[in-house]
Amino acid sequence: MIRPMRLAATGTAAVSLALALTACGQTAATQAPAAGGGADAGAGAGTEGIGLLLPESTSSTRYDAFDKPLIEKTVAGLCTKCTVSYANAGGDANAQKKQFDDMVAKGVKVILLDPVDAKLTAPWVDAANAKGVKVVAYDRLAQGKVAAYVSFDNQQTGQLQGQSLLDALGPKASAASVVMIDGAESDPNAAQFKAGAHLALDGKVKIPYEQSGEWKPDVATAKMNEAIQSLGKNGFQAVYAANDGMAAAVIEALKAAGIKNVPVGGQDASIDAIRRVLTGEQAYTIYKPYKPETDAAGTIAVQLAEGMDISTTATSSTDSGGLRIPSLLLTPIVVTKSRVEATVVVGGLYKASDICTQQYQDACAEAGVK
Repeated sequence: MIRPMRLAATGTAAVSLALALTACGQTAATQAPAAGGGADAGAGAGTEGIGLLLPESTSSTRYDAFDKPLIEKTVAGLCTKCTVSYANAGGDANAQKKQFDDMVAKGVKVILLDPVDAKLTAPWVDAANAKGVKVVAYDRLAQGKVAAYVSFDNQQTGQLQGQSLLDALGPKASAASVVMIDGAESDPNAAQFKAGAHLALDGKVKIPYEQSGEWKPDVATAKMNEAIQSLGKNGFQAVYAANDGMAAAVIEALKAAGIKNVPVGGQDASIDAIRRVLTGEQAYTIYKPYKPETDAAGTIAVQLAEGMDISTTATSSTDSGGLRIPSLLLTPIVVTKSRVEATVVVGGLYKASDICTQQYQDACAEAGVK
C-alpha cells in the first residue's frame, strides 16, 4: 500500500531550494525529439547525464507542453555540465522499458521516471541501481528502490474532486447518484485519486456505477454510454471523471444522449477544460501548478547527479512496499468558474488571451477573466 505523507509546498519554496545549486552554473539542456520518439543523445564526456521519461501525450497535453520544457529549464539553470535526454512513451509500457534501458546504456547518472505502468518498474529500478544510476519517481510513484519521489498529494486531489462534485450538486447531493470513471488501474496515482474521492463521496451520495476509463477518452466514452444504458438517463445526477481528457469524453457522451444539467469534474487544468468550466459544461478541474513540481524534480536530479544531499528538497517521505522514499508532495488547487482568474491566470499557467478566444469572450467576461 502506498501512503503519502501530506505536505503543503509552494513554487517559491521549491525555487528557493533550487537556488542553493546555482553554483553549478548556467547552460542550456540538450534539445529533445518530438513526443513519442526515442531518447535523444545521452551523456557525453565530462557531462552529467539526466534522463527524462514521460508516459504519454493522448489523455493529457501537460507532459510535452509543460513538464518537459520546465524541467529542462530548471536543469539548465542549475548545472553547466548537465544534459537532459528525453523520451515520451506514448502510453506504451514496453516502449518505455526500452527507453529506460537506452538511457542506462548511454550512461546517464539520473533518470526522472513518470511510469506508464508503475507495477512493472521494480526490476528496472533495481537494474539501474546496480549500475549506479539513480531513479527519481516523477508525478507517479514507480515501484522499486527509487532515490526520491516528487508529486502532488494525490489523495488530497481526489478528496478535492469529490468535494467539488458535492458542491456542484448543492442541495441535490443528499439524494444524488454519482457515476465514477476512474483512471488506469496500472497508475498508483489513479488509486489514490479514487481513494480520496471516495472519502469525500461515500455516505453522502450513492455510487451505482464505477469503472476505469484507463486514462483513454474512447474508453471513458464507452463506459459512460454503458452507465447511461444501465442506469437510464435519469439514473444519475453527476459524473466523477479522473482527468480532463476523460471528462471531455463524458460530456460529449452526455450531450449525444440528450442529458443536461449533470455536473462533470476532471483534473489537470487543460486549457480546453478551463474553457468548459467557463461555459458551464464542466463543473471544475484541479490545477496542479507544474512549475513547483518541475523545479523540485529538476533540482533533485541535479543534486543526485552532483552527489549532493537531497534532504533540503525532499523534505517528507512516502511509504512504498516497506521502503521510506524521500519525497516532496505538493498541494493541488480547485478551479471553478469564479476561480479561473485567481488560479490559472494569476498563477501564470495561461494568459487570459490564450483562454478567451472569440468563442469564449462572453464567458470570460462573465467570470471576470481579463
